[in-house]
Amino acid sequence: MSFKIILQPSGHEFEIEKEETILDGALRHGYAFTYGCRAGACGACKGKVISGQFHYEDDEDPISLSSQESKAGMCVFCQAYPSSDMALEVKEITSSKEIEIKTLPTRVSKMEKLAPDVMRLYLTLPMVERLQFLAGQYIDILLKDGRRRSFSLANAPHDDEFLELHIRKVEGGEFTSHVFEKMEEKDLMRIEGPLGTFYFNEESEKPILFIAGGTGFAPIKGMLEHAFTEEIKRPMTLYWGVRDVESLYLSGLPEKWMSEHDNFKFIPVLSDPAASDSWSGREGFVHEAVLADFDRLNEFEIYASGPPAMIDAVRDTFAEKGLDKECFYFDSFEFAKD
Repeated sequence: MSFKIILQPSGHEFEIEKEETILDGALRHGYAFTYGCRAGACGACKGKVISGQFHYEDDEDPISLSSQESKAGMCVFCQAYPSSDMALEVKEITSSKEIEIKTLPTRVSKMEKLAPDVMRLYLTLPMVERLQFLAGQYIDILLKDGRRRSFSLANAPHDDEFLELHIRKVEGGEFTSHVFEKMEEKDLMRIEGPLGTFYFNEESEKPILFIAGGTGFAPIKGMLEHAFTEEIKRPMTLYWGVRDVESLYLSGLPEKWMSEHDNFKFIPVLSDPAASDSWSGREGFVHEAVLADFDRLNEFEIYASGPPAMIDAVRDTFAEKGLDKECFYFDSFEFAKD
């Protein structure tokens, strides 16, 4: 059984199942409420119930809700389950400026080597904490000597049990060498985030071209998983440029998306395939593949993530084909060496 939820003052509507909390249902549909711990302890996701019925799992008010607030019709959305259609008064987040930047401890929950020079880390937060973010944003890992290392979040906001990072080993990079050679599961680190203005624009109806270079795939993965969860039907194409087949880590994932979503297309591009790759696909620089496929780019939104040289090439050459600078979103990966 499902119930209709109406948000005021925006007027947004969505359906959620009786087995999911109001907050989980909202996030699944792409509506961002303010939240914190997602355990009922912090009260960040409190809002007013205008109409309709709900219940808590143990039939007791969460500790963050006072008796006065309960009598006034307030509700802790991360713990509340719908019992009927509901109308809620809630402030929705539409900009990164509205999300609190936090400094938090994390634990390395799992490490997975995706390629010889790419490691996937899954980080967990303390049980009473969650990091709210927009698809595409990044976090800073805070090193003990005060230095910072920035990495994009590769998971979508609704899927926040872990924070997923894709870390490429950089020659001369002290931190990335530590990740590959010394880091172990259960290690502790401090992070700050979310940060950045590279995130998915949900207000547009334009078709989208995603352009990733190397581990620039990470934030775009989060954006695409967010878009698929929201059932966005805009045409979306991912061009992913890497050196060779071995560097095309997780290629099965966008191939799976292409088989599941009629509005998504995946085009891998290799700049220097090995003879042993037996590669029959696109070759060259990834931005040149896009230029070859489209005569004009004025009708598109472009999301580009990768090394500075790639971002600069996209900016300069796409403008010549009519790209509106207001429709160009990018994240330039500056790799720090020590």
